[in-house]
Amino acid sequence: MENTAYTICRELVALCVAHGVRRVVLSPGSRNAPLLVAFSRERSIEHHVVVDERVAGFIALGMATRTGEPTAVVCTSGTALLNYAPAVAEAFYRHVPLIVISADRPDEWIDQDDSQTIRQHGVLAPIVKQSYHLPMRDDDTSLWYARRVVNEALLRAVTPCCGPVHINVPLGGNLCAVADVPPCHPIPVVDVVPQMQLSVADAQRLAAEISTTDKVLILATMQMPSPQLQESLSILARLPQVVVLTESIANLHDDHFIPTIDRVLTAIDNSEKSQFAPQLLITLGGAPVSRMVKEFLRTYKPRCHWRIGQESHVIDTMQSLTHRIAVDAASLLAQLAPMCSPAESSYASLWSEREVVATALHNRVVDSAPWCDLSAMALLLPAIPQGTVLHLSNGTSIRYAQLFDTSQVEASYCNRGVSGIDGSTSTALGASMVDDKLHLLITGDMSFGYDVAALATRLASPRFKIVVLNNGGGGIFRFIKGLSDLPELEECFEVSYRQPIEGYAQLHGYKYFNADSVDALQMVLSQFFAESEYPAILSVTTPAQVNATLLRQYMRRARQ
Repeated sequence: MENTAYTICRELVALCVAHGVRRVVLSPGSRNAPLLVAFSRERSIEHHVVVDERVAGFIALGMATRTGEPTAVVCTSGTALLNYAPAVAEAFYRHVPLIVISADRPDEWIDQDDSQTIRQHGVLAPIVKQSYHLPMRDDDTSLWYARRVVNEALLRAVTPCCGPVHINVPLGGNLCAVADVPPCHPIPVVDVVPQMQLSVADAQRLAAEISTTDKVLILATMQMPSPQLQESLSILARLPQVVVLTESIANLHDDHFIPTIDRVLTAIDNSEKSQFAPQLLITLGGAPVSRMVKEFLRTYKPRCHWRIGQESHVIDTMQSLTHRIAVDAASLLAQLAPMCSPAESSYASLWSEREVVATALHNRVVDSAPWCDLSAMALLLPAIPQGTVLHLSNGTSIRYAQLFDTSQVEASYCNRGVSGIDGSTSTALGASMVDDKLHLLITGDMSFGYDVAALATRLASPRFKIVVLNNGGGGIFRFIKGLSDLPELEECFEVSYRQPIEGYAQLHGYKYFNADSVDALQMVLSQFFAESEYPAILSVTTPAQVNATLLRQYMRRARQ
């Protein structure tokens, strides 16, 4: 069958198939023509074409995040590769298996004023697990070397901890040449990874510490849904000395967990906080969203702090680390939970009782609040249909979501690896393309405007819906200490104009809805979620100054 004449490109694609790459996002170009031909003619890999490489990178990130499978992105030479950097950085810090494949000029033309030529090899080195550079020749030795390198790259992306890799492919000659060639059947290298588990003695020692400590706090942050982890944490959360705090994007739900960390912490006076401080802190998952829990745990440091995870570097977010346990959290806690026994403690009751108080205070504030982001989210979040996949942009959206229990959603995601506002729409769109679930993105107007190019891909199905908190942009800056008092707040930090959301919706084929009051939002929500012919955008217009004042009061309130 006809395919690109470049053997290395065909071999690369065949190895991607063998290593479980099922999706690729392609961006047009001339230098990457052999790669585009090879991928598009491989029926085992689903391909999508996205012109904007920054959008393409985030779409691939969303696909890989949702599926847990390695996903490839392919670009031409030059600055095209640099546009992947934000998505690659997010993948690096979130441990997402992204396979970045870039076409390049032949080595001899680098730095020779030839068009679309930059120093590509290693340009992403600080934010990938490893960078690889393939040979240009297709003699037997070069092909053996290329296969070895590609095998290593694809294995590196998924073991022992997932992350992005970069494969740079120098190409010269007739880039559009095709030939009648036999299918490639390179032999993939199979990685046999041993099951990481503690010795019985070490497991017993750790379980004994949990069993004999009066105050054990487990903080679960950003991670993929894991039934095994949830089951183990549910067992531990029933011990009287154990409290399990979960963030919205921890994707863990149980009646014994506390899913609204900030809500509860706002109901604890400073004079009481030492009573709530743990003796043993166990952290697992990605970067914490809650500033309040970080401040609390950095101020009231535990006697002992275990960090569970397979990261390649030491993470000590709470500045109190004593044990780094480099094992998968789900496997470790499945091993420990049956060994742990209850201690004579009222620690879990202390937190549980305060959660009840916090919920009452929360409801009182929400019920009396004027129209603002808080009252809008109080209506929106409970109305999300059961089984929806929820995506949250950084800033306003994720911080408000932390105040509410959204256990009805199937999973929650947010780009908290580096917490940028760029790419939120593209990431959510990519995730929506891999299954038949309803996917909802709640985003701010700044983040929406930053990534509006995602709408131009025309890849959204009617199952993809967006809520834009249209609050004049940058409302979160009014909440940050110091920034709200700067005279440059409105000029340099906030967007001073309302995004033309209806125009974007009409231009790109989205059904448009809007709400600017409690009554309007209540009336439109059912229509918005029921829309089944087109993807939909709901603009929720709220006053920026009221938003900041209400949120500041909420976070600073003391127990009454």
